Amino acid sequence: MAKKRSDAGGPAANEEQPPAPSPRLLEYYTGTVRPKLMKEFNFSNVHEAPRLSKIVLNVGLGEAPKNPKLLDSAVEELAAISGQHPVVTRAKKAISNFSLRAGMPIGAAVTLRGARMWEFLDRFISIAVPRIRDFRGFPTKSFDGRGNYTVGIKEQMVFPEVDYDKAEKIHGLDITFVTTAERDDVGHALLRELGMPFRGQTPVRIGGGAI
Repeated sequence: MAKKRSDAGGPAANEEQPPAPSPRLLEYYTGTVRPKLMKEFNFSNVHEAPRLSKIVLNVGLGEAPKNPKLLDSAVEELAAISGQHPVVTRAKKAISNFSLRAGMPIGAAVTLRGARMWEFLDRFISIAVPRIRDFRGFPTKSFDGRGNYTVGIKEQMVFPEVDYDKAEKIHGLDITFVTTAERDDVGHALLRELGMPFRGQTPVRIGGGAI
């Protein structure tokens, strides 16, 4: 019996689609970074090797309670940058000096995992970082003692997904790379081997160009 086809001439609705290709940075981690780190730190089991578990992007806007349009713009920009709809963050407690009440919106955040996490890291290192003005590498002292790393980006415009003409205001954002390393030296090695350009260190390059 011939396979049914949709009205548009494409494959039938119940026909299996080919799986999406694995992110190239994930394949590079699995094939190159993980074995190298296992050798460097004498890990005997692949499960001991550090890996990236999630990336958190956070935008704090002190003016958000007084300017809802600014918050809406930041949410749209964060969605474009990450490929995922962010959540609005709210004040946990009131601060009278800033006329801030508990529950007021003060920013936006998004947490990336899986393929979107790897694809974001790839774009961040290869496209956004080279657009940072006077960039000399990220500091190596921004680890939290457990192998997680946070970097502050001064302008959201380094991301090409942000339309300059539609931006309400130039603002920064924090990006936290959460790993399973549990130690700063191991977390540093993981991010270094994935192509993160740290200050005073030559970035890891692949095939003549950075990842």
